Amino acid sequence: MAFQLREVKLPILPKGSPELRVLHFSDLHLTPRRKREIADIRSWADLTPDLVVSTGDFIGHKDAINTALYALEPLLDTPGLYVFGSNDYYGPRFKNPLTYLKRDDGTRILGEKLNTEDLDVRLQARGWRNLNSSKIRIEVRGVAIEARGTDDAHLQLDDYSLVAGKRDKEVDLSIGVTHAPYKRIVDAMAADKLDLLFAGHTHGGQVRIPWFGGTRSLTTNCDLPNWRSRGLTKFGSEPYLHVSAGMGYSRFAPIRFLCPSEASLITLQQIQ
Repeated sequence: MAFQLREVKLPILPKGSPELRVLHFSDLHLTPRRKREIADIRSWADLTPDLVVSTGDFIGHKDAINTALYALEPLLDTPGLYVFGSNDYYGPRFKNPLTYLKRDDGTRILGEKLNTEDLDVRLQARGWRNLNSSKIRIEVRGVAIEARGTDDAHLQLDDYSLVAGKRDKEVDLSIGVTHAPYKRIVDAMAADKLDLLFAGHTHGGQVRIPWFGGTRSLTTNCDLPNWRSRGLTKFGSEPYLHVSAGMGYSRFAPIRFLCPSEASLITLQQIQ
């Protein structure tokens, strides 16, 4: 598996702040057999990020926790924030791919229960911070960051009230982290005046079609509009939203078309 590095510069920090290099990845869907993807992930340390943000779906197999920890090992001494997605809780099962094009009625086809607690404990043991239904404050290169997150909205595990509240005026940056960017979460974080939101889940559509000036996704697998299915977008007065198209895929749908696997390096800069 080869991957595309999406690079973005975003002038969002207060004047006088140093640049912050944020590595955002999502939807690894790792299995022990994905040797090329594992090597790609290990190479991310060469990007020298100041902060790592994962928006979930680390694993895609019951035996992949050791695989994920090995792949991420070169990054685990870097400050990291994460939430979980549905595939961190349940293994994948076969689904008719055409169902992704239908309106979501809330039905979920779940595979075997995974050892999410083990993955969580081992990530936290290396210093990464779990943002599932949590709000924290950290400092990176002298920049004070308020970070809040929700558990997976696709499984309806999210409860934004647990982290709700207006942006802390004493911090330099307020970010929100969630796996699946459902409208209810984006709207709630926007109402609290956060600066920047991170999400995954969409796979960028996974299969895209040629469109005017580029490509277009057919689905986001949630109620996010298709035009926001990957990359950095902004709508009106809402916060910036960065959606990772992710690295992997379910082993039952092993194809990406006009939508390469990706990781993102977002360089946060001071406001001009």
